[in-house]
Amino acid sequence: MMPGGGGTAPRSPADASVEVVTGLRGESRAGPRGPTDTAPPPVRAAVILPWERRERSDANGPDQSRAAEARLAEAIGLAASIGLIVVHSAVLPLRERRPSTLLGGGQVAVQADALAAAHVTVAVVDSALSPVQQRNLERAWKCKVIDRTGLILDIFGERAATREGTLQVELAHLDYQRSRLVRSWTHLERQRGGFGFLGGPGETQIEADRRLIGERIVRLRKELEQVRRTRGLHRHARSRVPFPLIALVGYTNAGKSTLFNALTGAGVTARDQLFATLDPTMRELRMPSGRRVILSDTVGFISELPTELVAAFRATLEEVAAANVILHVRDAAHPDTAAQRKDVAAVLEGMVRDGTLDPGWPERTLEVLNKADLKGGVAQIPVRPGALAVSAITGEGLPALLAAIDERLALAMETAEYAIPPEAGDRLAWLYQHGEVVAREDGDDAIHVTVRLLPADRARFDRRA
Repeated sequence: MMPGGGGTAPRSPADASVEVVTGLRGESRAGPRGPTDTAPPPVRAAVILPWERRERSDANGPDQSRAAEARLAEAIGLAASIGLIVVHSAVLPLRERRPSTLLGGGQVAVQADALAAAHVTVAVVDSALSPVQQRNLERAWKCKVIDRTGLILDIFGERAATREGTLQVELAHLDYQRSRLVRSWTHLERQRGGFGFLGGPGETQIEADRRLIGERIVRLRKELEQVRRTRGLHRHARSRVPFPLIALVGYTNAGKSTLFNALTGAGVTARDQLFATLDPTMRELRMPSGRRVILSDTVGFISELPTELVAAFRATLEEVAAANVILHVRDAAHPDTAAQRKDVAAVLEGMVRDGTLDPGWPERTLEVLNKADLKGGVAQIPVRPGALAVSAITGEGLPALLAAIDERLALAMETAEYAIPPEAGDRLAWLYQHGEVVAREDGDDAIHVTVRLLPADRARFDRRA
């Protein structure tokens, strides 16, 4: 929520509850655009990267920090993905973080001249800004200023399509905006009164907004808790017909949705765009062994993912925690693929720390180096144990990927022997459908089978016996 001009009339508390989430291009998130509305004009934007080389170095080895150019290119891609026209960009080395503006005084002055010359209306600072820093930069640069968290939140607000996604984005945005209410209302006169430190007789506009936001956050968390319970019921229902769950995770724009479509034949939105997928999608997939599995496409990760989003999308990430196999999809053609791998691992380790994901997730993970077609084919991609290269566009390497998934699932299987009466054809068919029959001997009084089953399937069959 950004301040208006000095002549803007104060809003009522009721208005505050529907205008908090506002896009960079000025459109309100309160409702869909009407048939007579026109698209807002393009917004001229600048991307400023405060760069500290030490912030991503490895203390136990050589400096592994991401190149400033790659980080700047990612930030420009984020801004462009929601229609901002980037007309100016700069990498500004930081010797120390200034509490008032983050940047040095000379850097702020130089950028003020550059932004004015480029007629910039939105400046994206690719770092975390405090409310004070954001306010001071807006005053110095005379344009709207947002930080990395605000930009990602706006992208998520643009892309959320389902009710769950909308709830998650709104919760994250309100958590973020709550600490910025003081900055947002500097253009309005506040109530003052009483003696000493005593407040005035009424409720200020800021207090009303903060109260309304707090109440809305409580309602959203209750609704998302219902979403979490509903997902739990769905997982419980799937456990009665337990198909293994395969979850796709990875850095944003690594090609997860393209791979998902290539494997399942689904029509999930797949674009060369950051955060093209926000809402999880599941499809059934038949493996070479004949086993049926559920493949889940999830939201992409990104470096320095805002903590508000990690918390809000917890229900979505729970699908990763429940997965039998995790496919970590990487962009093999990206110059920064190694750093992206670390960023994804950092998010997953954060889920371990808060108890959402078990510590053994690396043993369930298979790395998939995607976009091999951009590097000359699968044979040109160096892989290490536990990884393989594919091209979701050409299909090269996909049979090997399916075979590797089958192998991973087989490692978790148990071998059991059963004697099935000849008249119990339904039980025999069940074993063929849910397991791998590795040996069969037909006798006069029984059919003796040796079958490999997942532990949950074996328990289900034993209960049927």
